[in-house]
Amino acid sequence: MSTHRPTGVLLVQLGTPDAPTSKALRRYLREFLSDPRVVDINPWLWKPLLYTIILTFRPRKSAALYRRVWTEEGSPLRVYTEAQTEGVAARLGDAYRVTHAMVLGTPTIAERLDELEAAGCEEIVVLPLYPQYSSATTASVLDRIALWSKNRRNLPTLHFVRSFPDHPAYIEALRQSVVETGIEPTVEAPLLMSFHGIPKRYADTGDPYPEECERTAAAVAASLGLADDAWQVVYQSRFGPETWLQPYADETVEELPEEGITSVSVATFSFVADCLETIDEIGRELRESFEEAGGEHYVRVPCINASDAACDAFAQIVRETLGR
Repeated sequence: MSTHRPTGVLLVQLGTPDAPTSKALRRYLREFLSDPRVVDINPWLWKPLLYTIILTFRPRKSAALYRRVWTEEGSPLRVYTEAQTEGVAARLGDAYRVTHAMVLGTPTIAERLDELEAAGCEEIVVLPLYPQYSSATTASVLDRIALWSKNRRNLPTLHFVRSFPDHPAYIEALRQSVVETGIEPTVEAPLLMSFHGIPKRYADTGDPYPEECERTAAAVAASLGLADDAWQVVYQSRFGPETWLQPYADETVEELPEEGITSVSVATFSFVADCLETIDEIGRELRESFEEAGGEHYVRVPCINASDAACDAFAQIVRETLGR
């Protein structure tokens, strides 16, 4: 009888606040910045700073930024994740039950695993939508799965996709996203491949994230036939005074006009769905930094979102994980 039961598929994203308000952002940031995978500072030092300073002043500022990107349907990240879920479900067919969850906010991983189990899924594939593995992101998903499973007598068979930094179908989706913008990267008009940063000490103590980012970048460059001097890896979204992975995206674009480069394009290959960091930080803030430094032509490459190539890639990764 078990052969007729659906196979569960859980796509997992980082998460998004429920609304672009100070109250919603305070709740979201409290959960996010309380995760020891994200901030591994001694809690006796970190918690007073978090509750007295950061959660007092940061939510209002963050809410204003979210209002810039919020749509009638809601948060872009949520909208695209829901569309990706529908796209993957359409490709996998009725033998699968496909849903999504958020590490932060709702729907939670535990809620979705409960639903898949209630639907009769004895086998579940968990696909974190983080192409490159990091302890700050991918491992946090595993933590929540472990917490869900802690007191359960009978667990389903779980398949966990660790990462897919240079999976051919994923790279093809990235290649198409670049081609569809119409850009042709050269040494005079390079392509910056921007990845979300992590503290440098994470990498120094074993986090493989930068190596996986380099694998993604090299694979995309090869797929596009780019010359070595027509592209560069940079890192964005650093937070606090600690040294993060370098080169920094903002410093890089400010230096390019001094080198005579006034045209640049930027792609965000650690994100599979457009969100605050891609739309506002890269699409607005980084553009402004480039133009204020003397840049003239700036192009942001959209994320793969729910494109046919993206949904094809996620469905293929699921099938391969199951050996089907």
